[in-house]
Amino acid sequence: MAPILIRIATEKDMDAVQQIYADEVLNGSASFELDPPDRAEIERRWRTVLEAGLPYFVAEHAHKVAGYAYAAPYRPRPAYRYTVENSVYVDRSSRGQGIGLALLEQLIEACRASGARQMIGIIGDSENHASIGLHERAGFRKIGVLADVGWKFGRWLDSVVMQRALESDARPPQGEGR
Repeated sequence: MAPILIRIATEKDMDAVQQIYADEVLNGSASFELDPPDRAEIERRWRTVLEAGLPYFVAEHAHKVAGYAYAAPYRPRPAYRYTVENSVYVDRSSRGQGIGLALLEQLIEACRASGARQMIGIIGDSENHASIGLHERAGFRKIGVLADVGWKFGRWLDSVVMQRALESDARPPQGEGR
């Protein structure tokens, strides 16, 4: 089996990222978008993650970008500033080879190093057993299910909420009073 290389995403990777995501939007239920964003929008989203000081990785496998993962702010209000939400997508032809777990583990470590304390995963479709299992293998626990919150492919879809602590102590962040 070819090795998996996890590295920081660059602008050159955005074509592959757009293709991977477009396939999921059109053929899968992990994303609740109905129309795939174009490359310019994917690049704008990538830059927004970087501008927030958060990590965005790609996985290279068999000489191609086979997946990507990034962290984004969980919510915009300031009290949430130590909580991030992850996104992990793997090319359909590369699934089941450990790429998603390698990406998610690297993402967890980078977020922990940046000072994040909690990571949230919002999994589209409670039937997405692969993504739920991936998050469980990475130490996430299921928090709950938002039932029937999305309509796609002629059926109602759930969102599964999963959470992983990145730091175990409950002390206030250094220098934070509120």
